[in-house]
Order: sequence, then structure tokens, then C-alpha cells
Amino acid sequence: MNAEIHELYRSLAISGDLRASVRGALWWDRERGLEQLDDLIELSREGHDRYDPRTIKLMLDGVCENYTAAMLDPYTDRAGRPTDNSGLDFIDPQDLPAIVTAIDAAGLQCHFHALGDRAVRNALDAIEAARYANGPTDLRHHIAHLQVVHPDDVSRFGSLGVTANLQPLWACADEAVTELTLPFLQEPQRIHQYPFAALARRTNIAMGSDWPVSSPDVMAQVAVAATRAVSEETLEEAFLPDQKLDYATSLKAFTSGSAYVNHLDHETGVIAPGFRADLVILDQDPFGLAWTGGIAVDMTLVGGEIVHHRDLATN
Repeated sequence: MNAEIHELYRSLAISGDLRASVRGALWWDRERGLEQLDDLIELSREGHDRYDPRTIKLMLDGVCENYTAAMLDPYTDRAGRPTDNSGLDFIDPQDLPAIVTAIDAAGLQCHFHALGDRAVRNALDAIEAARYANGPTDLRHHIAHLQVVHPDDVSRFGSLGVTANLQPLWACADEAVTELTLPFLQEPQRIHQYPFAALARRTNIAMGSDWPVSSPDVMAQVAVAATRAVSEETLEEAFLPDQKLDYATSLKAFTSGSAYVNHLDHETGVIAPGFRADLVILDQDPFGLAWTGGIAVDMTLVGGEIVHHRDLATN
């Protein structure tokens, strides 16, 4: 988020109108250098109550659909021939370790946008450099999106204490994958997409929607994470089905996993004595269904206060 959006969240928190807990990710301007860090540190100190902006967002690459996700191997043309394009590094990989080391030393958390396997590796290399320079900390750096992850890098998440921040709605054979991605990836990269199960075995996973890019409907996302299918009608057409997650693991990623990465695991994310009553009441039991995409939210409570009730919202 930029300074304007930061100020909007801050004002909502101060007025008491911010109902949710928000971990703001301050935008790292890739057109500037380390001189911007002092400004970001000042903004990070302006949190209030439920708004905490002590995270820095680093955009490392683009997306596969327009061939800007940073890949270890080049994209192919429609005939399957390698091209000379392997995507873009939005931040120079030579500069990234120093940037992340400085952010880490300032006590701020890094949130990386990384879809391609080269971008993921660049993020991990930078975090490794920060860990070496600054020593172990409780900073919970996380890498978001993770469309293509090289198998050699999967185990590094756990060893470096990096959370895998997943957007499960994308992990299915929709047109973005079948028409705009698969035809242009080389074979190894095709089968290394959205390796949720592999990552869940090795590190903490958190889940989110990337809204407003895609739907914020959590149960629709859980449906895809658990089935790797586009819809209930296509359950037999799972995309890389060995990377499915069960419902319990997916729900934990949205609740306790996300609470952990946001340093809220001591107060929310689970139902336990002494924890905040941040609760969602669903209209169906997801564990008895083959597809959770149609489940609706009846009620939402934040800190024990009802902030949404479906009957009131529709009347």
C-alpha cells in the first residue's frame, strides 16, 4: 500500500471504524533504492489498535499470462520451442539481498510477490542473506503466490522460517492456466505449479485471496485447495491432484496460519480460552461436502462483536 492508503487505514483505526485486524504492507518503490527505507520505517510506526503496518511489500516479478513472471527456464512459443524470454526481475537480484537484509535489520517483515520459480529463488536467497547477516529473529517473512516453485527450493522455506502465502483459487485448470500458461511453460515447470501439499509438509502455510484481483470468498478458495478443480462439475479433472490439501489443512491456513504470519497467533486464529472471539459461522458443515464453494457465511464476529449477519445484510 502507498502512503495514501496507509493513512486511510490509520484514520479508520483511530476512529474505531476498522473492524478487522489489518497487517498493512507498505510498498517498496522499485524505482528508488535503500534511501526510501527511513521513510517506510516512519510510516511503520504509525499503526494504531487493529492496524499494524510493519510489513514491506516487494514486487519481484509479474505473471505467467503475459510472460513477465521470472522463470529459471525460458518461456516457449505456441509450437513448444524455447524463446529468449524468461520473464522480468522487477528488483535487481544483485540488489535484493542488501535490501532484504536492511529491512530485516530494521525489524520489519518482508512480503514478496513471486510467481515464477526464479523470483521465488531470488526471494529465498535474499532471506538467507538476511538470516546470515542479522541472525535469527521472530520476523515472519512470507512469499506470496508461488505459482511455480523449483523442487530444490521447497525445503528451503522451512529451514529459513519462511511462510508460504498461498492463493488457492488459482490452482485449477481454468482458462488462465490451460490457455495462457501451460502452452508457454517448459515441461518441468508445468508440473511444479502451486505445490501446496509439498510446501505444507515443510513449512507454515497461510492463505489469502489477493482481492481485488480475485474473489475474497474463503470457502470457494478452500474448495479449490482441496480438489484442484474449477467447479463441482469438474471434480474428476483435478489440476496436479497430488498437491491437494484436505479441508482441515486449508481452513487452518486461512485461520491459524494467517494469524501466525501476522504475529497475531497469541490472540486469534484458534478457538481457545483467552483468545479473541473472531469467529465465522457457516450455513453448512464443510467436512461433509465434496465441494465447499457454495457455502455461505451466516454470521461474523470480531472480538465477540457481531459485524455481519446474513439475515440483516439481505433485508
